[in-house]
Amino acid sequence: MILLASVLPVTGRGLELAHGVANVAVFMLFFLYGLRLPRRDVIEGLGDHVFLVPLVFWVFGAMTLAGWIVWKGIAGLAPADVALGFLFLGVLPSTVQSATVYSSIAGGNVASSVIAAALLNIAGVFVSAPLFSLLAGNSEAGLAGDVIVKILVILLLPFLLGQGLQGFTRSWVQDHRKLIGLLDRGVIGLAVYVAFSGAVEQDVWTSVSAKAWAAILAGVAVLLAFAHAGAWTVGGLVGLAREKRISFLFGGAQKSIAMGAPLATVLFPAALAGIVLLPLLAYHLIQMMVAAVIASRLNPPSEVAD
Repeated sequence: MILLASVLPVTGRGLELAHGVANVAVFMLFFLYGLRLPRRDVIEGLGDHVFLVPLVFWVFGAMTLAGWIVWKGIAGLAPADVALGFLFLGVLPSTVQSATVYSSIAGGNVASSVIAAALLNIAGVFVSAPLFSLLAGNSEAGLAGDVIVKILVILLLPFLLGQGLQGFTRSWVQDHRKLIGLLDRGVIGLAVYVAFSGAVEQDVWTSVSAKAWAAILAGVAVLLAFAHAGAWTVGGLVGLAREKRISFLFGGAQKSIAMGAPLATVLFPAALAGIVLLPLLAYHLIQMMVAAVIASRLNPPSEVAD
């Protein structure tokens, strides 16, 4: 989608129309999230306080603070909206799929990973945008009244509707998992395409200098190092067994573009969303490679083969 937006971006009034279409698609995405996340998983996950409570504070507390520090630290080295993207990156929940997959490869507790990722993403629907607004202060991307309404209507309302309709749609969801998966990925791809089209319209490839790109990559490296070292350390300090400590590591260090891209299309103007997403896009790509190396080292090759 980044490559497509770079070559064939939607611009002008077309970008405004595409932004509206993306908002409708995001509504459907969060409705599907509501349908797919079983309420029993939420209830079960809430019972594992030793694992879950520190993870929530790590993801929405420590990582948010780290994102804020990097935002302030590179403010003079990169465009203001790009630097602000690190704060946006910090407030996001962890991924669902990759955190679970890497936890499995490393020999972690897969059940804990699934429950934690689901609950963190549910919490992210309620927490990420207000937390970002609180810390962004008077910046251009602070939450105005109309944006708050959009968040309630496009994110919270469909999610709650999906949760409420689970009892009537459970069999349909189970019978159409492939279709739902395609819709899920399609909406995320559309959100990235529309957001990055706005960045291309703002000449992201020329307006973001080599110095700024170096600052972005340096900021991402700092956050990745802090995320993995910190999550592993906290998991040990709270006394988690090795399997759950591994799940805590990937759940605490990964950041979700599945939440970030749709949220950006709702939270920011079309021309701004792609610029703010740059740190998240860089972090997401690099985290996949870093996590693959860490997972293989945590689990010996013979155990992976088994």
